[in-house]
Amino acid sequence: MQRLTAGDVACWVIKTALPPAAMDRTWAPGSTRDLNRCLRASYRLELMAPGQPCLLWLSGRDRPGVHAHGALTGVPESADGGPEIAVRLTLLEAPIPCSELLADPDARDAEVLRMPAGSNPSWLSARQYAAVLARLGRRDRDVGLGAWTA
Repeated sequence: MQRLTAGDVACWVIKTALPPAAMDRTWAPGSTRDLNRCLRASYRLELMAPGQPCLLWLSGRDRPGVHAHGALTGVPESADGGPEIAVRLTLLEAPIPCSELLADPDARDAEVLRMPAGSNPSWLSARQYAAVLARLGRRDRDVGLGAWTA
């Protein structure tokens, strides 16, 4: 597998096995939360910077897909359980199901879809991220904290 560069990544995909309601029972669709999310130690953490777009991906059999969107608000830091990153995420009114992205010719080759048990963070190319943004009703890279430019 080829090593990623900052130019490859249009959006980070932060995976979780916990549904958003399990993270915060008061997190309502359309509202925003500042959270710290666990990551796996890898060289990818060196590519992450505040302001970069990110998505919250629910893994597993129960409603897998994109459940929130937002941006990184910090850099990866060491924590008791391993590295973690601060994010600001807005919970979607309705998740974007994995099946819908698998059916999209621009998104179906995304790492998170090809290798669901792969790296955390995962990532999307510009083409793949545009497919997600189209589903969010957004045509630009503005995710609430300003556009990230590599």
